Amino acid sequence: MNISDRKATGSPDTIALVTGCSSGIGRATALALARQGFAVWASARSVETLRELESAGCRTVRLDVTNMDSRIQAVSRIKADGGSIGLLVNNAGYSQPGAVEELPLDAYRAQFETNVFGLIGLCQLVLPGMRANGRGTIVNLGSGAGLVTPPLSSAYAMSKYALEAFSDSLRFETSRFGIRTILVEASAIKSSFTNTLEQMLPAQAGGSPYTAVTAKVLRFARYKVGSQVRIAPTARRLLGDRLWDAVMARLIRAE
Repeated sequence: MNISDRKATGSPDTIALVTGCSSGIGRATALALARQGFAVWASARSVETLRELESAGCRTVRLDVTNMDSRIQAVSRIKADGGSIGLLVNNAGYSQPGAVEELPLDAYRAQFETNVFGLIGLCQLVLPGMRANGRGTIVNLGSGAGLVTPPLSSAYAMSKYALEAFSDSLRFETSRFGIRTILVEASAIKSSFTNTLEQMLPAQAGGSPYTAVTAKVLRFARYKVGSQVRIAPTARRLLGDRLWDAVMARLIRAE
């Protein structure tokens, strides 16, 4: 986004809110936007994790995207301090792995509360200001898992498939108000996000029928697969269910 002609006037779209800034993509995004001249508000559930970003010129705010009061308080604070949010980067999220048979329904609900419903709630809070200003940008962090579903990833992939539909609808609904919607379909990226997969797995009882496939998927998840978004969806469509399942089985067996 070219903001060189907007920074001097202090127009609203220079005020950016980035969620999930404690590490990984969120932290890197906040730093990059600050270097470009945005008035960045970096957020996380614990502001203590954001001290480095404060030193880099970001403002910080506590934000638990799953909590309605927290969302309202964070957006209200930013508005009171400097005006309407012109750029919202919905990065906060996590991956809940687990076999369908063993993953509790509450785990599915929690996945959607963070990755989908919290994101929608923030969009609803910033959209009135963007409409009033006649411009704004919303960036949603999707995933290659929203195009092709890996094994043991039903909860996460479902949430990212949902963002595909949500972003399409939001883009059509709000473009006439000067609001842009951008969906980033990221491939696997080495960060603390992937390091938490094993911690998020549901406990497997002795003799679980999914122990072997779980171990293989975890080994495979440690590799960066940069072609996931570009190649996998086309391959998935062309191969059909039977051949695609055979390809995934070979990949999981890879050492």
